[in-house]
Amino acid sequence: MPLGERLFANANPVKTGGPMQVSIAFAERYAHDHPYPYPMPAQDSIRHEVFTLRGGVYFGIAHLLGYPVSYDRMIFRFADFNAGFYASRNAAFQNAVSIASGRALALDGDLIDFGGDVGKTEAAVRSIERELDLSDSQIHDALELGESLDFEKTTLFERVYAMAEKKQHATLPRAMIPKIDLSSPKITRKLTTQWYADRVEGRYRSCLSRAGAQ
Repeated sequence: MPLGERLFANANPVKTGGPMQVSIAFAERYAHDHPYPYPMPAQDSIRHEVFTLRGGVYFGIAHLLGYPVSYDRMIFRFADFNAGFYASRNAAFQNAVSIASGRALALDGDLIDFGGDVGKTEAAVRSIERELDLSDSQIHDALELGESLDFEKTTLFERVYAMAEKKQHATLPRAMIPKIDLSSPKITRKLTTQWYADRVEGRYRSCLSRAGAQ
């Protein structure tokens, strides 16, 4: 269609692409904040670059390694690549909230409802706000840091873990693979973030083994 690419760009159901299956939205945001280092024809877009080898690997590496974490295993970065920045850490935090509050939660790594409502994780934290000695606004402000490393330095993070570990009589994990079913126009069978992370971890270990042998 004339002007079809421009008119229907936002309606494109394919949201990831290239050799590392990078989110197009992430690549566009990253290129806005970090000048793309390769020359690009004027008519090409970042979406187009994601489908090239150099662009796909460039944005894929940025998405995988371009943010600080406190993980002790690479598999959690692989899970985050699929589920979102700090999803593995946030899923572990949700587990701690569930133990502390006694409320069952989906360990999906989503800490707040960006639609404006109070999500289940935030509601569970609010149910123990008196024990945590925190207000609703303090809880919400801390949860909004869920996509940054700074969340781990908040009073909320520390007190939830302290309360949960006291109840559990054990040290709780600071990272867990999020429990998410994957859905996409390109997926034709039941897949999960756990499946994805395990598969990439297997390839990663295989590469390390071959490199060591050489």
